[in-house]
This record gives sequence, structure tokens and C-alpha cells, in this order.
Amino acid sequence: MNPANTPDPDDDMEAAMPLARPRRKGIYILPNLFTLAALFGGFYAIVMAMNGRFDQAAIGIFCAAVLDSLDGRVARMTNTQSAFGEQMDSLSDMVSFGAAPALIVYEWALKGLGKLGWIAAFVYCSGAALRLARFNTNIAVVDKRFFQGLPSPAAAALVIGFIWVLDDAGFKDVFQIDWLAWGTFALTLYAGLTMVTNVPFYSFKDVSFKKTVPFIVIVAIALGIAVINLHPPGVLFALFAVYGLSGYAVYVYKKMKGRPVSVIATSTEEPDEAGLHH
Repeated sequence: MNPANTPDPDDDMEAAMPLARPRRKGIYILPNLFTLAALFGGFYAIVMAMNGRFDQAAIGIFCAAVLDSLDGRVARMTNTQSAFGEQMDSLSDMVSFGAAPALIVYEWALKGLGKLGWIAAFVYCSGAALRLARFNTNIAVVDKRFFQGLPSPAAAALVIGFIWVLDDAGFKDVFQIDWLAWGTFALTLYAGLTMVTNVPFYSFKDVSFKKTVPFIVIVAIALGIAVINLHPPGVLFALFAVYGLSGYAVYVYKKMKGRPVSVIATSTEEPDEAGLHH
């Protein structure tokens, strides 16, 4: 036992030891490069729309959609997933597929409708924000085979593809063409509201790039690329228009068959929910 005024040698040793510094968390470069590139695509699209180059704005959004589809797959294939990457991806999506399409469609057609125009653009923008927030909170309980509501990249492609088709056809100053402005108004509302519905849209996440495929699949992919190159605006818009309606077709089909239409898991015992917890 030490006397009352005698310093404890253990205290001196503890004082001399430096405090343990928390370990810094690294950031994986490869998947986040894809995310940053997608973010640049959205930013580039806004700048081009401000300068009246709506064809270039459309290309920026479609490039962002392709890059967004790759960053998650690259992270999984290289085992570089991280919480930082997930948050970065969501913020990038909000810019490229939420704010950017809303601003572009407003500048292209909706500003001629006054308050109703910017309200429609805001409905789309807020729909994208709500859809992304719901996706992040429900990711553990949603069937991986389906999206809950129209995914934001597809919604952006639907709206921007429409703009690209008409701009390529020679329509200029669309905000002064009443019937076209109102048609754009309806499409913008459709895309924005469909993002926050519970309608199931096929996610293609069960498609594996690690499995072998028949030779005919490679031939089909080559033909698909060739068809897209025939007229990129028209073909891409047609593809996303079909996809934008497919969820309602799946919904009606399941209703008619008496099958559950929700993509939210409620138990692990139901046969129809077998894929929801994998």
C-alpha cells in the first residue's frame, strides 16, 4: 500500500502512454469513381439544359443511369461495399435522377404553365427523394427481384427520353406549345407519383454476370446494341416507356391470380416470399 502523498507509479505510466487514436476508415476508390461519374452526368445535364442543349442533357442523364447501374455491381464483385458508398450513391441519385430531370423538364416545357409547371416538377423531385429514402429504409425487407415503385433512374429515363425524342424531331421552345407542355406535365406527374407507389417493378438483380450463358444470349445482346444505334432517342424511350408500364401489368396480373402484390416481406414461411429474405 502506498502512503497518502506517494505518487502511484502506475499513474505515471498511464499518463505517459498516448491515447489510442480511433482507426480511420478508408474509402474504396473504384465503386465511388463510378458514383462520382454518375453525379457528374447529372450535373452536366443541368448545365446543358441551362444552355438549351437538351440533347446533350439527355445523354448526360442516360450516361448517369448506366454508371449508377455499375457502381453497386462493381462494389459487390470486388467486395468493396461500404456505408460511405451507400450514402454517396443515394446523394448522387438524388441529383442525377431527382433534381436534374425536374429542372430540365421545367426548363424545357413546364415553365410555360406557370405555377402548375413548377408544382409538377416539384412533385417529381419530391417523389424521387421519397422513393430513395424508402428504398434505403426498406432494403432489408423488400423482395430483391422487384423494386417497390418505379426506380428513380427509370423515371428519369422516361421523362428525359421523351424530351430527347421530341428535341431530336425538331421541336423547339416547347413551353410555348400548349398541347405538348400539358402532355409533358402529365408524363412528369406519372413518373413522379409512380416512384412512390407500391407497384412492383422487376429489378433484374437476380441476373448473374458470373454464370455462363448460351451463345445465343451474346448474339441477342449484340443485336440489341445495333437496334439502339439505329435511333438512340426513340429506342431508349420506347424501352423505358414499356418498363414504366410493366409494373402496373405485373400488379394487375398478380391481382387476377390472387397472389400477393406487395414486395414487402411479412414472414419467411409463405412460398411467395421465399426470395424476400435472401
